Amino acid sequence: MKLAPRMIQSMEILQMSVMALQEKIDQELEENVVLEAVDPKQQDAQDPYEQELPSVSSSAEIEQQEMVVDNDHNNEADFERLLELSAEWPEDNFTSGGKPSANRIDEFSDRQHDLIGNLEAHPQSLQDYLLEQFHFYEIDPEERDFGEFLIQNLDEQGRLQGTLPEIIQVYGVDISREVAECVLGLIQKLDPPGVGARNLQECLLLQLNDKTPMREVLVTLINDHLENISQNRLPLIERKTGYSIETIKLALEEIRHLDPYPGRKFISQTSQNVTPDVRVKEGEDGKWTVELINDYTPELRISGRYLKMLQGNPDEKTKEYIRRKIESAKWLIDSIEQRQGTLRKVSQAIVEHQTEFLEKGPEAIVPLKMQQVADDVGVHVTTVSRAVDGKWLETPRGLFALRRFFGGGTTTSDGDEVSWQKIRLKLQEVIDNENKQKPLSDKALVDEMDKHGYTLARRTITKYREAMGIPSSRQRKAY
Repeated sequence: MKLAPRMIQSMEILQMSVMALQEKIDQELEENVVLEAVDPKQQDAQDPYEQELPSVSSSAEIEQQEMVVDNDHNNEADFERLLELSAEWPEDNFTSGGKPSANRIDEFSDRQHDLIGNLEAHPQSLQDYLLEQFHFYEIDPEERDFGEFLIQNLDEQGRLQGTLPEIIQVYGVDISREVAECVLGLIQKLDPPGVGARNLQECLLLQLNDKTPMREVLVTLINDHLENISQNRLPLIERKTGYSIETIKLALEEIRHLDPYPGRKFISQTSQNVTPDVRVKEGEDGKWTVELINDYTPELRISGRYLKMLQGNPDEKTKEYIRRKIESAKWLIDSIEQRQGTLRKVSQAIVEHQTEFLEKGPEAIVPLKMQQVADDVGVHVTTVSRAVDGKWLETPRGLFALRRFFGGGTTTSDGDEVSWQKIRLKLQEVIDNENKQKPLSDKALVDEMDKHGYTLARRTITKYREAMGIPSSRQRKAY
Protein backbone atom coordinates (compact mmCIF):
# COMPACT_ATOMS: atom_id res chain seq x y z
CA MET A 1 0.00 0.00 0.00
CA LYS A 2 1.35 3.40 -0.98
CA LEU A 3 0.89 6.22 1.50
CA ALA A 4 0.26 9.78 0.39
CA PRO A 5 2.89 12.34 1.48
CA ARG A 6 0.36 14.09 3.71
CA MET A 7 -0.51 10.83 5.48
CA ILE A 8 3.17 10.04 6.08
CA GLN A 9 3.85 13.49 7.48
CA SER A 10 0.73 13.34 9.63
CA MET A 11 1.99 10.11 11.18
CA GLU A 12 5.37 11.73 11.75
CA ILE A 13 3.77 14.62 13.63
CA LEU A 14 1.77 12.18 15.76
CA GLN A 15 4.98 10.41 16.71
CA MET A 16 6.88 13.60 17.62
CA SER A 17 7.57 14.49 21.22
CA VAL A 18 6.47 17.91 22.39
CA MET A 19 9.96 19.38 21.90
CA ALA A 20 10.33 17.85 18.44
CA LEU A 21 6.94 19.30 17.54
CA GLN A 22 8.11 22.72 18.70
CA GLU A 23 11.14 22.47 16.40
CA LYS A 24 8.86 21.47 13.52
CA ILE A 25 6.58 24.45 14.16
CA ASP A 26 9.54 26.84 14.37
CA GLN A 27 10.81 25.52 11.04
CA GLU A 28 7.43 25.95 9.37
CA LEU A 29 7.07 29.47 10.76
CA GLU A 30 10.43 30.33 9.21
CA GLU A 31 9.58 28.83 5.82
CA ASN A 32 5.87 29.47 5.30
CA VAL A 33 5.04 33.18 4.91
CA VAL A 34 1.27 32.66 5.38
CA LEU A 35 1.65 30.82 8.70
CA GLU A 36 1.87 32.78 11.92
CA ALA A 37 1.77 32.08 15.65
CA VAL A 38 -0.74 33.83 17.85
CA ASP A 39 0.92 35.85 20.60
CA PRO A 40 -0.18 34.27 23.93
CA LYS A 41 -0.58 37.77 25.36
CA GLN A 42 -2.91 38.74 22.51
CA GLN A 43 -4.82 35.53 21.85
CA ASP A 44 -8.10 37.36 21.99
CA ALA A 45 -6.95 39.97 19.52
CA GLN A 46 -8.30 39.56 16.01
CA ASP A 47 -6.05 39.61 12.98
CA PRO A 48 -6.82 43.01 11.40
CA TYR A 49 -6.65 41.44 7.97
CA GLU A 50 -9.25 38.78 8.86
CA GLN A 51 -12.13 41.20 9.41
CA GLU A 52 -15.15 40.26 7.36
CA LEU A 53 -13.20 37.43 5.67
CA PRO A 54 -14.59 33.90 5.56
CA SER A 55 -12.36 31.11 6.87
CA VAL A 56 -10.37 29.16 4.30
CA SER A 57 -9.92 25.43 4.74
CA SER A 58 -9.05 24.13 1.29
CA SER A 59 -7.94 25.17 -2.17
CA ALA A 60 -11.45 24.46 -3.47
CA GLU A 61 -12.90 27.01 -1.06
CA ILE A 62 -10.20 29.48 -2.08
CA GLU A 63 -11.21 29.16 -5.73
CA GLN A 64 -14.86 29.67 -4.81
CA GLN A 65 -14.17 33.02 -3.16
CA GLU A 66 -15.02 35.85 -5.56
CA MET A 67 -15.01 38.78 -3.22
CA VAL A 68 -13.68 41.96 -4.80
CA VAL A 69 -11.23 43.82 -2.62
CA ASP A 70 -9.67 47.12 -3.62
CA ASN A 71 -5.92 46.97 -3.76
CA ASP A 72 -4.17 49.84 -2.03
CA HIS A 73 -0.51 50.73 -2.31
CA ASN A 74 0.54 48.20 0.38
CA ASN A 75 -1.25 45.32 -1.33
CA GLU A 76 0.41 46.15 -4.64
CA ALA A 77 3.81 46.04 -2.95
CA ASP A 78 2.93 42.68 -1.40
CA PHE A 79 1.93 41.33 -4.81
CA GLU A 80 5.29 42.33 -6.25
CA ARG A 81 7.06 40.63 -3.37
CA LEU A 82 5.09 37.43 -3.84
CA LEU A 83 5.81 37.44 -7.55
CA GLU A 84 9.50 37.71 -6.82
CA LEU A 85 9.32 34.89 -4.28
CA SER A 86 7.41 32.69 -6.68
CA ALA A 87 9.88 33.35 -9.48
CA GLU A 88 13.04 32.88 -7.46
CA TRP A 89 11.95 29.94 -5.30
CA PRO A 90 9.58 27.73 -7.31
CA GLU A 91 7.62 25.26 -5.25
CA ASP A 92 7.19 21.62 -6.25
CA ASN A 93 6.24 20.28 -2.84
CA PHE A 94 3.14 21.77 -1.27
CA THR A 95 4.43 20.96 2.24
CA SER A 96 7.58 23.02 1.90
CA GLY A 97 7.59 26.76 2.46
CA GLY A 98 9.03 29.78 0.71
CA LYS A 99 11.99 31.90 1.59
CA PRO A 100 11.55 33.53 5.02
CA SER A 101 11.37 37.26 5.32
CA ALA A 102 14.40 39.33 6.28
CA ASN A 103 12.99 39.97 9.74
CA ARG A 104 12.47 36.26 10.31
CA ILE A 105 16.01 35.51 9.14
CA ASP A 106 17.37 38.11 11.56
CA GLU A 107 15.31 36.70 14.44
CA PHE A 108 16.41 33.16 13.60
CA SER A 109 20.07 34.28 13.45
CA ASP A 110 19.71 36.00 16.81
CA ARG A 111 18.30 32.82 18.35
CA GLN A 112 21.16 30.79 16.87
CA HIS A 113 23.66 33.29 18.24
CA ASP A 114 22.09 33.08 21.70
CA LEU A 115 22.10 29.29 21.51
CA ILE A 116 25.78 29.17 20.57
CA GLY A 117 26.60 31.63 23.33
CA ASN A 118 24.89 29.41 25.90
CA LEU A 119 26.56 26.17 24.79
CA GLU A 120 28.48 24.39 27.50
CA ALA A 121 32.26 24.53 27.12
CA HIS A 122 33.78 21.35 25.71
CA PRO A 123 34.82 19.21 28.70
CA GLN A 124 38.44 18.12 29.02
CA SER A 125 39.01 14.63 27.69
CA LEU A 126 41.09 11.93 29.33
CA GLN A 127 43.69 12.23 26.57
CA ASP A 128 43.98 16.01 27.04
CA TYR A 129 44.39 15.58 30.79
CA LEU A 130 47.10 12.94 30.38
CA LEU A 131 48.99 14.86 27.69
CA GLU A 132 49.20 17.91 29.96
CA GLN A 133 50.95 15.77 32.59
CA PHE A 134 53.04 13.76 30.14
CA HIS A 135 54.63 16.89 28.67
CA PHE A 136 56.28 17.62 32.02
CA TYR A 137 58.55 14.58 31.55
CA GLU A 138 62.00 15.46 30.24
CA ILE A 139 62.44 12.60 27.77
CA ASP A 140 63.80 12.06 24.29
CA PRO A 141 61.66 13.17 21.31
CA GLU A 142 61.37 9.51 20.25
CA GLU A 143 59.89 8.58 23.61
CA ARG A 144 57.66 11.66 23.68
CA ASP A 145 56.16 10.91 20.25
CA PHE A 146 55.47 7.28 21.16
CA GLY A 147 54.01 8.30 24.51
CA GLU A 148 51.57 10.67 22.82
CA PHE A 149 50.61 7.85 20.45
CA LEU A 150 50.02 5.50 23.39
CA ILE A 151 47.83 8.06 25.16
CA GLN A 152 45.72 8.48 22.03
CA ASN A 153 45.27 4.68 21.99
CA LEU A 154 43.67 4.49 25.44
CA ASP A 155 39.97 3.66 25.42
CA GLU A 156 37.35 5.67 27.29
CA GLN A 157 37.93 3.54 30.39
CA GLY A 158 41.63 4.48 30.44
CA ARG A 159 42.95 1.09 29.36
CA LEU A 160 45.34 0.28 26.55
CA GLN A 161 43.60 -0.87 23.37
CA GLY A 162 45.44 -4.01 22.37
CA THR A 163 48.77 -5.47 23.42
CA LEU A 164 51.96 -3.42 23.42
CA PRO A 165 53.54 -5.38 20.51
CA GLU A 166 50.39 -4.76 18.41
CA ILE A 167 50.51 -1.04 19.16
CA ILE A 168 54.23 -0.89 18.27
CA GLN A 169 53.43 -2.55 14.94
CA VAL A 170 50.60 -0.08 14.22
CA TYR A 171 52.85 2.84 15.24
CA GLY A 172 54.99 2.09 12.20
CA VAL A 173 58.17 3.72 13.54
CA ASP A 174 61.06 1.56 14.65
CA ILE A 175 61.08 1.54 18.45
CA SER A 176 62.43 -1.13 20.78
CA ARG A 177 60.22 -3.11 23.13
CA GLU A 178 62.30 -1.88 26.09
CA VAL A 179 61.72 1.79 25.23
CA ALA A 180 58.02 1.13 24.69
CA GLU A 181 57.72 -0.54 28.10
CA CYS A 182 59.55 2.38 29.70
CA VAL A 183 57.20 4.93 28.10
CA LEU A 184 54.14 2.92 29.12
CA GLY A 185 55.47 2.84 32.68
CA LEU A 186 55.66 6.65 32.65
CA ILE A 187 52.05 6.89 31.50
CA GLN A 188 50.95 4.47 34.21
CA LYS A 189 52.34 6.86 36.82
CA LEU A 190 50.02 9.65 35.69
CA ASP A 191 46.76 10.65 37.29
CA PRO A 192 44.18 9.09 37.58
CA PRO A 193 45.77 6.01 39.16
CA GLY A 194 45.27 2.86 37.12
CA VAL A 195 45.36 4.55 33.74
CA GLY A 196 47.34 2.85 30.97
CA ALA A 197 46.66 -0.66 32.26
CA ARG A 198 46.42 -3.60 29.86
CA ASN A 199 43.78 -5.48 31.87
CA LEU A 200 41.71 -5.30 35.05
CA GLN A 201 44.36 -7.00 37.13
CA GLU A 202 47.05 -4.50 36.18
CA CYS A 203 44.62 -1.59 36.61
CA LEU A 204 43.93 -2.54 40.23
CA LEU A 205 47.58 -3.23 41.05
CA LEU A 206 48.60 0.19 39.72
CA GLN A 207 46.34 1.82 42.30
CA LEU A 208 48.14 0.21 45.23
CA ASN A 209 50.97 2.02 47.00
CA ASP A 210 53.06 1.64 50.12
CA LYS A 211 50.40 3.35 52.23
CA THR A 212 47.55 1.09 51.06
CA PRO A 213 46.17 -0.96 54.01
CA MET A 214 46.73 -4.74 53.73
CA ARG A 215 48.79 -4.22 50.59
CA GLU A 216 50.37 -7.70 50.56
CA VAL A 217 46.98 -9.40 50.97
CA LEU A 218 45.49 -7.26 48.18
CA VAL A 219 48.34 -8.09 45.83
CA THR A 220 47.82 -11.82 46.44
CA LEU A 221 44.06 -11.63 45.92
CA ILE A 222 44.31 -9.48 42.79
CA ASN A 223 47.07 -11.57 41.24
CA ASP A 224 45.61 -15.01 41.90
CA HIS A 225 41.96 -14.87 42.94
CA LEU A 226 39.96 -12.29 40.95
CA GLU A 227 37.80 -15.04 39.45
CA ASN A 228 37.13 -16.59 42.86
CA ILE A 229 36.28 -13.14 44.23
CA SER A 230 33.76 -12.55 41.44
CA GLN A 231 32.12 -15.90 42.27
CA ASN A 232 32.20 -15.21 46.03
CA ARG A 233 34.27 -18.34 46.72
CA LEU A 234 35.68 -17.12 49.99
CA PRO A 235 36.18 -20.58 51.57
CA LEU A 236 38.24 -21.64 48.53
CA ILE A 237 40.37 -18.50 48.82
CA GLU A 238 40.79 -19.24 52.54
CA ARG A 239 42.11 -22.74 51.83
CA LYS A 240 44.54 -21.61 49.11
CA THR A 241 45.93 -18.51 50.82
CA GLY A 242 45.70 -19.35 54.50
CA TYR A 243 44.00 -16.02 55.18
CA SER A 244 40.98 -16.11 57.47
CA ILE A 245 37.53 -15.30 56.12
CA GLU A 246 37.53 -12.14 58.20
CA THR A 247 40.85 -11.01 56.68
CA ILE A 248 39.59 -11.74 53.19
CA LYS A 249 36.42 -9.74 53.82
CA LEU A 250 38.44 -6.77 55.09
CA ALA A 251 40.66 -6.98 51.99
CA LEU A 252 37.61 -7.07 49.73
CA GLU A 253 36.41 -3.84 51.32
CA GLU A 254 39.70 -2.24 50.31
CA ILE A 255 39.39 -3.60 46.76
CA ARG A 256 35.94 -2.04 46.47
CA HIS A 257 37.58 1.36 46.95
CA LEU A 258 39.67 0.83 43.82
CA ASP A 259 38.39 2.08 40.47
CA PRO A 260 38.35 -0.54 37.68
CA TYR A 261 37.52 2.20 35.11
CA PRO A 262 39.74 5.21 35.94
CA GLY A 263 38.92 7.00 32.68
CA ARG A 264 35.17 6.89 33.13
CA LYS A 265 35.05 10.16 35.08
CA PHE A 266 36.10 12.00 31.91
CA ILE A 267 33.19 10.66 29.88
CA SER A 268 30.80 13.51 29.20
CA GLN A 269 27.47 12.80 30.84
CA THR A 270 24.75 14.87 29.20
CA SER A 271 21.50 14.88 31.12
CA GLN A 272 18.44 14.96 28.91
CA ASN A 273 15.56 16.97 30.24
CA VAL A 274 12.20 15.26 30.05
CA THR A 275 9.26 17.43 29.06
CA PRO A 276 5.84 15.92 29.81
CA ASP A 277 3.24 15.96 27.04
CA VAL A 278 0.23 15.07 29.19
CA ARG A 279 -0.82 15.74 32.78
CA VAL A 280 -3.24 13.64 34.84
CA LYS A 281 -5.23 14.98 37.77
CA GLU A 282 -7.77 13.51 40.15
CA GLY A 283 -11.07 15.34 40.14
CA GLU A 284 -13.37 16.02 43.05
CA ASP A 285 -15.48 13.05 41.98
CA GLY A 286 -12.44 10.75 42.30
CA LYS A 287 -12.04 10.29 38.56
CA TRP A 288 -8.70 10.76 36.85
CA THR A 289 -8.65 12.97 33.78
CA VAL A 290 -5.85 14.00 31.45
CA GLU A 291 -5.03 17.34 29.92
CA LEU A 292 -2.46 18.18 27.28
CA ILE A 293 0.45 20.42 28.21
CA ASN A 294 0.56 22.97 25.41
CA ASP A 295 3.07 25.37 26.95
CA TYR A 296 5.51 24.66 24.11
CA THR A 297 2.98 24.45 21.29
CA PRO A 298 1.85 27.88 20.09
CA GLU A 299 -1.54 28.46 18.52
CA LEU A 300 -1.19 28.79 14.76
CA ARG A 301 -3.31 30.57 12.18
CA ILE A 302 -3.24 31.54 8.54
CA SER A 303 -2.41 35.17 8.01
CA GLY A 304 -5.46 37.21 6.96
CA ARG A 305 -3.18 39.46 4.91
CA TYR A 306 -2.48 36.74 2.37
CA LEU A 307 -6.12 35.63 2.29
CA LYS A 308 -7.05 39.17 1.42
CA MET A 309 -4.33 39.35 -1.19
CA LEU A 310 -5.64 36.16 -2.76
CA GLN A 311 -9.12 37.60 -2.97
CA GLY A 312 -7.72 40.58 -4.84
CA ASN A 313 -7.61 38.52 -8.07
CA PRO A 314 -3.82 38.39 -8.54
CA ASP A 315 -2.27 36.68 -11.56
CA GLU A 316 -2.28 32.88 -11.73
CA LYS A 317 1.35 32.51 -10.66
CA THR A 318 0.86 34.50 -7.47
CA LYS A 319 -2.49 32.84 -6.85
CA GLU A 320 -0.95 29.36 -7.11
CA TYR A 321 1.91 30.35 -4.82
CA ILE A 322 -0.42 31.58 -2.07
CA ARG A 323 -2.71 28.57 -2.48
CA ARG A 324 0.16 26.15 -1.93
CA LYS A 325 1.32 28.01 1.15
CA ILE A 326 -2.18 28.04 2.59
CA GLU A 327 -2.62 24.33 1.88
CA SER A 328 0.66 23.58 3.63
CA ALA A 329 -0.27 25.74 6.64
CA LYS A 330 -3.77 24.28 6.85
CA TRP A 331 -2.35 20.75 6.71
CA LEU A 332 0.06 21.52 9.57
CA ILE A 333 -2.67 23.01 11.74
CA ASP A 334 -5.00 20.07 11.07
CA SER A 335 -2.23 17.54 11.76
CA ILE A 336 -1.39 19.17 15.09
CA GLU A 337 -5.05 19.20 16.10
CA GLN A 338 -5.36 15.54 15.11
CA ARG A 339 -2.21 14.72 17.09
CA GLN A 340 -3.53 16.48 20.19
CA GLY A 341 -6.90 14.75 19.96
CA THR A 342 -5.39 11.28 19.48
CA LEU A 343 -2.86 11.78 22.27
CA ARG A 344 -5.60 12.94 24.65
CA LYS A 345 -7.85 9.95 23.89
CA VAL A 346 -5.02 7.41 24.12
CA SER A 347 -3.73 8.89 27.38
CA GLN A 348 -7.20 8.92 28.91
CA ALA A 349 -7.70 5.26 27.98
CA ILE A 350 -4.36 4.34 29.56
CA VAL A 351 -5.23 6.22 32.76
CA GLU A 352 -8.59 4.50 33.02
CA HIS A 353 -6.88 1.10 32.81
CA GLN A 354 -4.11 2.03 35.25
CA THR A 355 -6.10 3.84 37.94
CA GLU A 356 -4.69 1.58 40.67
CA PHE A 357 -1.18 2.48 39.56
CA LEU A 358 -1.94 6.16 40.18
CA GLU A 359 -3.60 5.51 43.52
CA LYS A 360 -1.39 2.76 45.00
CA GLY A 361 1.92 2.95 43.17
CA PRO A 362 3.95 0.89 40.64
CA GLU A 363 3.23 -2.37 42.46
CA ALA A 364 -0.43 -2.04 41.45
CA ILE A 365 0.17 -1.78 37.69
CA VAL A 366 -2.02 -4.17 35.68
CA PRO A 367 -1.20 -5.98 32.43
CA LEU A 368 -2.15 -3.80 29.48
CA LYS A 369 -1.72 -4.31 25.74
CA MET A 370 -1.77 -1.62 23.10
CA GLN A 371 -4.52 -3.48 21.29
CA GLN A 372 -6.81 -2.93 24.29
CA VAL A 373 -6.25 0.82 24.15
CA ALA A 374 -6.65 0.79 20.36
CA ASP A 375 -10.03 -0.93 20.73
CA ASP A 376 -11.11 1.60 23.37
CA VAL A 377 -10.14 4.60 21.26
CA GLY A 378 -11.22 3.10 17.93
CA VAL A 379 -7.87 3.39 16.12
CA HIS A 380 -5.30 0.98 14.75
CA VAL A 381 -2.76 -0.41 17.20
CA THR A 382 0.09 1.23 15.24
CA THR A 383 -1.55 4.61 15.88
CA VAL A 384 -1.41 3.92 19.62
CA SER A 385 2.25 2.94 19.29
CA ARG A 386 3.07 6.20 17.51
CA ALA A 387 1.00 8.26 19.94
CA VAL A 388 2.85 7.01 23.03
CA ASP A 389 6.33 6.94 21.48
CA GLY A 390 8.62 9.37 23.33
CA LYS A 391 5.69 10.87 25.29
CA TRP A 392 5.68 11.41 29.05
CA LEU A 393 2.83 11.59 31.55
CA GLU A 394 2.99 13.91 34.56
CA THR A 395 1.32 12.30 37.58
CA PRO A 396 1.20 13.03 41.32
CA ARG A 397 3.71 10.16 41.65
CA GLY A 398 6.20 11.63 39.20
CA LEU A 399 6.94 11.50 35.48
CA PHE A 400 6.41 8.26 33.60
CA ALA A 401 6.85 7.35 29.95
CA LEU A 402 3.50 6.38 28.45
CA ARG A 403 5.06 3.11 27.25
CA ARG A 404 5.73 2.34 30.91
CA PHE A 405 2.05 1.52 31.36
CA PHE A 406 2.07 -1.28 28.79
CA GLY A 407 3.23 -4.79 29.52
CA GLY A 408 2.22 -8.40 29.70
CA GLY A 409 1.63 -10.55 32.71
CA THR A 410 0.49 -13.91 33.96
CA THR A 411 -2.31 -15.41 35.99
CA THR A 412 -2.01 -16.08 39.71
CA SER A 413 -3.16 -19.24 41.43
CA ASP A 414 -6.37 -17.37 42.29
CA GLY A 415 -7.04 -16.64 38.61
CA ASP A 416 -6.20 -12.93 38.80
CA GLU A 417 -4.07 -11.30 36.12
CA VAL A 418 -0.85 -9.74 37.38
CA SER A 419 1.74 -7.75 35.47
CA TRP A 420 5.37 -8.78 35.08
CA GLN A 421 6.35 -5.54 36.76
CA LYS A 422 4.51 -6.57 39.89
CA ILE A 423 6.17 -9.98 39.75
CA ARG A 424 9.61 -8.37 39.51
CA LEU A 425 8.85 -6.20 42.53
CA LYS A 426 7.76 -9.23 44.52
CA LEU A 427 10.87 -11.16 43.43
CA GLN A 428 13.07 -8.28 44.60
CA GLU A 429 11.22 -8.22 47.92
CA VAL A 430 11.71 -11.96 48.45
CA ILE A 431 15.44 -11.76 47.73
CA ASP A 432 15.87 -8.70 49.95
CA ASN A 433 14.28 -10.55 52.87
CA GLU A 434 16.13 -13.87 52.43
CA ASN A 435 18.69 -15.19 54.89
CA LYS A 436 21.99 -14.05 53.37
CA GLN A 437 23.77 -16.85 55.19
CA LYS A 438 21.63 -19.27 53.19
CA PRO A 439 20.42 -17.41 50.09
CA LEU A 440 17.65 -18.91 48.02
CA SER A 441 18.56 -20.74 44.84
CA ASP A 442 16.47 -20.17 41.72
CA LYS A 443 14.59 -23.40 42.49
CA ALA A 444 13.92 -22.20 46.04
CA LEU A 445 12.76 -18.86 44.64
CA VAL A 446 10.22 -20.70 42.49
CA ASP A 447 8.78 -22.32 45.64
CA GLU A 448 8.83 -19.05 47.57
CA MET A 449 7.06 -17.14 44.80
CA ASP A 450 4.48 -19.91 44.58
CA LYS A 451 3.65 -19.29 48.25
CA HIS A 452 2.73 -15.73 47.29
CA GLY A 453 0.46 -16.95 44.50
CA TYR A 454 2.88 -16.56 41.57
CA THR A 455 3.39 -19.80 39.69
CA LEU A 456 6.53 -19.39 37.60
CA ALA A 457 9.02 -21.63 35.84
CA ARG A 458 12.61 -21.78 37.06
CA ARG A 459 13.90 -20.36 33.76
CA THR A 460 11.55 -17.40 34.20
CA ILE A 461 12.97 -16.69 37.65
CA THR A 462 16.51 -16.91 36.27
CA LYS A 463 15.68 -14.62 33.35
CA TYR A 464 14.17 -11.90 35.52
CA ARG A 465 16.86 -12.20 38.19
CA GLU A 466 19.59 -11.65 35.60
CA ALA A 467 17.66 -8.83 33.91
CA MET A 468 17.35 -7.10 37.29
CA GLY A 469 21.10 -7.45 37.89
CA ILE A 470 20.64 -9.75 40.90
CA PRO A 471 23.60 -12.13 41.44
CA SER A 472 23.21 -15.87 41.83
CA SER A 473 22.69 -17.46 45.26
CA ARG A 474 26.42 -18.29 45.52
CA GLN A 475 27.35 -14.66 44.84
CA ARG A 476 24.74 -13.37 47.29
CA LYS A 477 25.97 -15.52 50.18
CA ALA A 478 27.35 -13.63 53.14
CA TYR A 479 30.14 -15.27 55.18
